[in-house]
Amino acid sequence: MGFFGDRLIEKIRKIGNPLCVGLDPYLEKIPPLFCDGPMTPNDPRTAEATKHFLMSLIDLLENKVAIIKPQSAFFERMGWRGIKLLEETICYARKRGLLVLMDAKRGDIGSTATAYAQSFLTEDAPLRSDALTVSPFLGTDTLEPYLKSARNNGAGIFILVKTSNPGSGDFQDMLVGGRALYEKIAEKLAPLSQDFKAPRTGWSSLGIVVGATYPAQGESLRNLLPNTPFLIPGYGAQGGGADDAVRTFVKGPAGYEGGIINSSRAVIFPEGGNTSTPKKWEAAISEALQQAVDGLKEALAQKP
Repeated sequence: MGFFGDRLIEKIRKIGNPLCVGLDPYLEKIPPLFCDGPMTPNDPRTAEATKHFLMSLIDLLENKVAIIKPQSAFFERMGWRGIKLLEETICYARKRGLLVLMDAKRGDIGSTATAYAQSFLTEDAPLRSDALTVSPFLGTDTLEPYLKSARNNGAGIFILVKTSNPGSGDFQDMLVGGRALYEKIAEKLAPLSQDFKAPRTGWSSLGIVVGATYPAQGESLRNLLPNTPFLIPGYGAQGGGADDAVRTFVKGPAGYEGGIINSSRAVIFPEGGNTSTPKKWEAAISEALQQAVDGLKEALAQKP
């Protein structure tokens, strides 16, 4: 299986852009083309209708992006049918050659953390993903089960450090020993990131989450973690611009690189996509996807 860091960066270089598309299936936003019944979470028809929507999206994303990011909560809200759909979505995307980053933000102690890791990161995991988002706020010991599973199975983890939401500074910016908490977390992660450094690209299989809405903090974190891939949410609907999203990227053999930039709603629920006409829907998705990619490519081309 090799190192996730190598697989991620090499796939991005091959595809030619760092866009990650988030699969957040808001039931109320799914176009009429795919709807069946009232589309409420507990209706038995909803998961199957959502499956049609997601598989059609994945078909359009194939060979256009390197990685997708399903948000577990949107599947969990549909109960066991949603979990089944999540498993089917992961399998379908990976068969199509897409890497899958599971956005579940897990974080707990001891045996519970081990169970979470076994749910997503091991070879026999029912929800086997290429990488998983993880919270560090219960301490570095709670990261060990994820790190062990990642090491043994060629997987990656992305640890929350400076998130994109407006209230992230309530705790993440608090001063601890004269440094912001997010910087202290990064300092703790630096040796772990080096331990997971992949041999072909030099990028780590341990990444961090850094919101596009906080570019200055992102630059500080890049100085602390030079070989760590960043998952950068907040591009698009959350207000983060392309220039800010790529600010932490560094020069590589195929151009600037440094992680993945996520866009969810702007791509999967674009203007013009709320239609009952398949061709109009496909055209709207393709246009939104191209706009997101072109914006990032232009920003990367303008970097000094």
